[in-house]
Amino acid sequence: MLEAIFAPQSVAVIGASPEPARLGHRVLKNIIDHGYQGHIYPIHPRATEVLGWRAYRSVLDVPDPIDLAVIVIPPQHVNAAVEECGRKGVRGLVVITAGFKEVGGAGRDLERELLAIVRRYGMRMVGPNSLGIIDTISRLNASFASSMPLPGNIALMSQSGAICAAILDWSQQQGIGFSRFVSLGNKADVDEVALLEAWNHDEHSKVILAYLEAIDDGPNFIRVAREVTKTTPVVAIKSGTTAAGTRAASSHTGSLAGSETAYEAAFAQSGILRARTMNELFDLALVFAYQPMIRGNRVAIVTNAGGPGIIATDTVERSGLAMAEFTPETIQRLQAKLPPNANFFNPIDVIGDATPDRYAWAIESALADPNVDGLIVLFTPQAVSDPVVTARLIVDLTRQSTKPVVTSFMGGSSIGEAVRVLNEARIPNYLFPERAVQSLAAMYRQSLWQRRPAPTYRHFEVDRARVAQLFADVRASGRVELGEVEARQVMEAYGMRLPKSRLAHTPEEAVAIANEFGYPVVMKISSPDILHKSDIGGVRVGLSDAAAVRDAFELIEYRARKYVPAARIWGILVQEMVRKGREVLVGVSRDPQFGPLIAVGMGGIYVEVLKDVAFRLAPLSVEEVQEQIRSIRAYPLLRGVRGEPPADIAALEETVLRVSQLVTDFPEIVEMDINPLVVHYEGEGAVVLDARIILN
Repeated sequence: MLEAIFAPQSVAVIGASPEPARLGHRVLKNIIDHGYQGHIYPIHPRATEVLGWRAYRSVLDVPDPIDLAVIVIPPQHVNAAVEECGRKGVRGLVVITAGFKEVGGAGRDLERELLAIVRRYGMRMVGPNSLGIIDTISRLNASFASSMPLPGNIALMSQSGAICAAILDWSQQQGIGFSRFVSLGNKADVDEVALLEAWNHDEHSKVILAYLEAIDDGPNFIRVAREVTKTTPVVAIKSGTTAAGTRAASSHTGSLAGSETAYEAAFAQSGILRARTMNELFDLALVFAYQPMIRGNRVAIVTNAGGPGIIATDTVERSGLAMAEFTPETIQRLQAKLPPNANFFNPIDVIGDATPDRYAWAIESALADPNVDGLIVLFTPQAVSDPVVTARLIVDLTRQSTKPVVTSFMGGSSIGEAVRVLNEARIPNYLFPERAVQSLAAMYRQSLWQRRPAPTYRHFEVDRARVAQLFADVRASGRVELGEVEARQVMEAYGMRLPKSRLAHTPEEAVAIANEFGYPVVMKISSPDILHKSDIGGVRVGLSDAAAVRDAFELIEYRARKYVPAARIWGILVQEMVRKGREVLVGVSRDPQFGPLIAVGMGGIYVEVLKDVAFRLAPLSVEEVQEQIRSIRAYPLLRGVRGEPPADIAALEETVLRVSQLVTDFPEIVEMDINPLVVHYEGEGAVVLDARIILN
């Protein structure tokens, strides 16, 4: 799809300058110096030759077809040049020039016009405001970077040109190679989604790395990422998701959610591995680029020091991996050659005086064990140790292995040559054991994702037209928040259970309703202007006779008028009292990038205190809802503790799925809380006690 950008047969550099100080000179020189084999056409209004290549005044003057144009001219001239590219039939653009959306005002208008030209001619464009692109397969360095990366099978995209430049410099020092290297710039056209689609099933890229600052089309990003990550690992680092960037919200769910929460859910639901630091980004890149995929979670550790072995073991237990249990044959094999004071179990401690051949015996034994899925080799420099010979033995022993092997050679100058040997043999080495373990743990999570079956979605028969009419009526009255009676009607239309309830306008009417329902009853203020009823004494429970109902009506009305004098009071809601159960919150907060973010956690007052809430993005599959509910810390309370019967988790799951369908059907819902949802014992269902809905 983006062949004209990554594998062009010909490249024009618009702004190629004969002056070495100019950026256009640097870009052209990079294309020439780094081995690009296609046709090159410098474009300059006056020069007849640049760097030994014939120059042209315009792309329209070039007699041959042009696949890619790299633009390095002042921003006020870019759009005219792109118009000429369109007329010429150029298929790809890399706009390095800055001065567009990122400067605001007129720059934003200029970028809008630029994109319109690109779309009109059916071109694809990276940028503007881009460092450029580098493709080591076609040997094309269409950037102003200071160097060319080594060839490799890591594809990288970045929304920061400065990050690109720093990574490039660092990778040269570390000997890490790349297949593709793209600075997205303002991503007016080609964005992270377009690159994921282009790099899916790319035989040259075993892993995709992404430095992201913002995602514009969240649902499309998730859709594409889900497909790509089934075959190619994607590791992303996301900046700008701290609390400072979250928006204010009035609901429980809205106040708990934020940008960070949405991205966390998006990455988890699309199979993207989240890196927290740049170190972790490349730790994971190396294990995926260099090693075969792990098949299970059982790992073996070989070490020459007890301390690092214990640290690694602890990290394994916390990471989702497991320490492999060796077969009796493996233990006997180890005992045959290792000294008596060695540890023959896992981790295998070959003792501080271990020679390379002792390491070799332990590594061979561990890799041959059918209970081992991956191997971690730890090495600390000691008096009789030989790091270089040990490293070479590791290389030889693991060359044909189908199991991933990572190492942690700890130290400084004494292990430098050994680390170089490992790097050249594509065995990832990590400075500390924890990083080695975490890299294998990420590989195991990726293997689980790739084996995960297709998601199951449920669709319920609902009264969608009734909800649409309700929302229209609310808007017609000049409101965006539904009253409780209206919210109840929405819940009913989407098949959720509710207690019997009716609005009373007088104490006598309230008593009549209570007599009909049967005692005890609950009474609540009904007002679109009172968000948290309990805060003003607007809720009374356990009312057991007519006198109590009459008194509660007058008291609730009095408190509402006292504490919120301007509130519109529709009446007092009389509701059958539902017997106790586990109280759960099911809420929604609409994220600007990704859409409806659904929360599940313990409800009532506990949601604010414990903040034990799990988030997922709608629409939700059956499997995602099951994982969501089981991920909250209080899940054991739902399962039943100290002899208490389990809650009706199936009913809770169905309620969450119905909410997912509701907020997917009606994107105008920006916030919603069901709090509490009372979940009864297994087989007895769940009942919505209170609900709030806010429209945009």
